[in-house]
Amino acid sequence: MTGPRSAVVVNPAKVADPDQLRRTLRTALTKAGWPEPAWFATTPEDPGRGQAKRAVAEGAELVFACGGDGTVTAVVTALTGTDVALAVLPAGTGNLLAANLGLGTDPAAGLQVALEGGRRRIDVGTIGDQCFVVMAGMGFDAMMLQDTSERAKKHIGWPAYLFGAAKHLLDRPMRVRIRLDGGPPMPRRPQTVIVGNVGRLQGGVRLLKRAVPDDGQLDVAIISPNNLFHWAGLVAGVASRRERVPRMETFTASRVEIYSNRAQPRQLDGDLIAAGKAMKISVRHKALLLCVPQPDADPDLAYDAAAVAKRAKQR
Repeated sequence: MTGPRSAVVVNPAKVADPDQLRRTLRTALTKAGWPEPAWFATTPEDPGRGQAKRAVAEGAELVFACGGDGTVTAVVTALTGTDVALAVLPAGTGNLLAANLGLGTDPAAGLQVALEGGRRRIDVGTIGDQCFVVMAGMGFDAMMLQDTSERAKKHIGWPAYLFGAAKHLLDRPMRVRIRLDGGPPMPRRPQTVIVGNVGRLQGGVRLLKRAVPDDGQLDVAIISPNNLFHWAGLVAGVASRRERVPRMETFTASRVEIYSNRAQPRQLDGDLIAAGKAMKISVRHKALLLCVPQPDADPDLAYDAAAVAKRAKQR
């Protein structure tokens, strides 16, 4: 028996030494009895969606996505609705799906997860023809991403986002109407609205404590601090895992519509998309086959990730 046919979709700009990565993958997969993977590099014009589709057309049964949030999101969009598994090889400084898998920024841990065979079908959020598996957001969170420099991320990692966030703590709140599952519109004045499938942010913080990745529901957080005191209470509530967090309302729904009176910054899984006045989000139940640390049935996708990372270092 040999392992599955695989392909690697890699963003060369996010990998310090692509040739070394290629040699490492080839050696590890050959040792495990897998065929040599096909190799596809992303381009500025195509961050990974076209490459992943080509890999599937050529017979790949598993696709490694190696890059930042944009690369992973593009590959997710291509693989949604197929039986081809996604394995994440984190690179760069920000990768929300890798954070929720407990992989940090170590590609070796992602490779080990794929080789050990943990697989789980998870839900996928959709906005038009774009997909996400972690979180979509409108408002403050997207502005934070927009104002965090690549240079800062390269030098200090994910804490660089804190500097981007600090610039917008006292911004004027949005005026939005939110509809859940076709219900009546809920008028709100939040700083941000986040719609999530899983709940972990960078740094291991769980924003959406009850989010389950395969329950057919999305978790909605409406976050409405008006001053620094409110922000402090909200951060303390999230960090201490309180059941109710000040200035944050939470709901669940399979269809979420957010309408603003003016165009707002928007993001999918930590990757900016075009600003807009609306986000219409639905869920595709168990539409993506994802490589996860075992046991693959645990509600937390990162279960036993530390043990996986340890085994990867011993390889």
